[in-house]
Amino acid sequence: MALALRLLLAFLAIGPCIAADHIDLWPMPKTVTHGTQRLYVSNNATMSMAGSKYSDDKAILKDAFQRMLDLLKQNHNADGANPSSSLLIGVNIVVHSPGDELGFEVDESYNLTVPTIGEPLHAQIEAQTVFGALHALQTFSQLCHFEFTSRLIGLNSAPWMISDAPRFPYRGLLIDTSRHYLPLTTIKRVIDAMTYSKLNVLHWHIVDEQSFPIEIPSYPKLWNGSYSYSERYTMSDAIDIVRYAGKRGVNVLAEIDVPGHARSWGVGYPELWPSDSCREPLDVSNNFTFKVIDGILSDFSKVFKFKFVHLGGDEVNTSCWTATPHIKEWLNNNHMNVSDAYRYFVLRAQKIAISHGYDVINWEETFNNFGDKLDRKTVVHNWLGGDVAPKVVAAGLRCIVSNQDKWYLDHLDATWEGFYLNEPLKGINDPEQQRLVIGGEVCMWGEQIDASDIEQTIWPRAAAAAERLWSPREQIADDTRSATSRLSRFRCLLNQRGVAAAPLAGNGRTAPYEPGPCVRQ
Repeated sequence: MALALRLLLAFLAIGPCIAADHIDLWPMPKTVTHGTQRLYVSNNATMSMAGSKYSDDKAILKDAFQRMLDLLKQNHNADGANPSSSLLIGVNIVVHSPGDELGFEVDESYNLTVPTIGEPLHAQIEAQTVFGALHALQTFSQLCHFEFTSRLIGLNSAPWMISDAPRFPYRGLLIDTSRHYLPLTTIKRVIDAMTYSKLNVLHWHIVDEQSFPIEIPSYPKLWNGSYSYSERYTMSDAIDIVRYAGKRGVNVLAEIDVPGHARSWGVGYPELWPSDSCREPLDVSNNFTFKVIDGILSDFSKVFKFKFVHLGGDEVNTSCWTATPHIKEWLNNNHMNVSDAYRYFVLRAQKIAISHGYDVINWEETFNNFGDKLDRKTVVHNWLGGDVAPKVVAAGLRCIVSNQDKWYLDHLDATWEGFYLNEPLKGINDPEQQRLVIGGEVCMWGEQIDASDIEQTIWPRAAAAAERLWSPREQIADDTRSATSRLSRFRCLLNQRGVAAAPLAGNGRTAPYEPGPCVRQ
């Protein structure tokens, strides 16, 4: 009965919007104006860069434009005859910056204009960087649709004038390749879907206690801890993922979670375990432990070029340290208890990461236990409670919000409405402190997902959070019913693009309730 009621409410929300303002964009841009005319996109649409300072030597825009055209056709044969008027013959892109280095806080703003007057007609994109232009192409693609009658790409409600920029610079999605291995093709499909909703950080939780699937040249026996010989990633694979994501405007954040969540490390190097019978957390008393961390981060620094590295630091059960005679002796000799040793480990790992040029992200337990001792560039990753972010920024540290009751995708009872309404700045009113919240992240922990069901577990709920992180606060609906029609259409767009996004009605990863059109599921 509850599900049926939600379906009815979704239908009632969608119905009036079909004939309303026709702004079915997701996420909602900063400002939008439009008209009432219908245009068509030429079968031979081209991209030009007149007036641009960006050379596109790496074909970032060229490839993105071709991907967009392929998406618009949706595998249909767009072979209709071009009309003699109302025809867009292409898109002109002006990028003001000649560089294409994808970094934290890169300018992602853009302006998009689709005119109805001119001969010939070109859509116009203007952006400071190539990455803003990529977002503009994604927005343009949502204005278009395949028209079955004419067999052309149609574009309604022109002229369009859109000015857009993200609310937060960090808009993340975590994937977990330790609990279940994810093939490279699956990871790339996740990255593609991220770009459709303008998420820009893939947080790759690569290793954990269950498996160590990645090659580390400095310590080649570490990936002995993988599930099998076929469930591994080479360094070349990692480079491929970083390049693939980078060409789409997505940063890749690598994580090793220390000192806990690291039992798999000792399969190849047993000396990293406190003992053979007590294998976690890593041996704090052994200098070899920190040499291995240094080797991993040295190898990472050659591949993962994002400003940040994630060092975990959560859920550390220190009982193995006190139960192991040689570690207990080390604690006594250094006048430490296990809390001191936990702090010592995290801070020493931070220094190693900083020596390789990284800023460090740690899970919130590090702040909760010794926040005043953390390096001042630390970004605290909030996941346990909604009251932590205000404390972090009040202490002058940066914060990423991922509170588990709202933004954990493995919580299948968490609905898209909860993802949409979760406000990262809740309880933070000071503008200076608000700026320390660099963004948020939805987390797809892998205990109960693999390549067979990851997409429908992520989408469309991650897209609901994506609008919260991209669109201006005043554009975010306080009543989710006013966003239902747009998100429903976006979910259908994902399906059309080959992304197995689940229906809106029901919990995460739900199945369609009954026969019917996509927008009513």
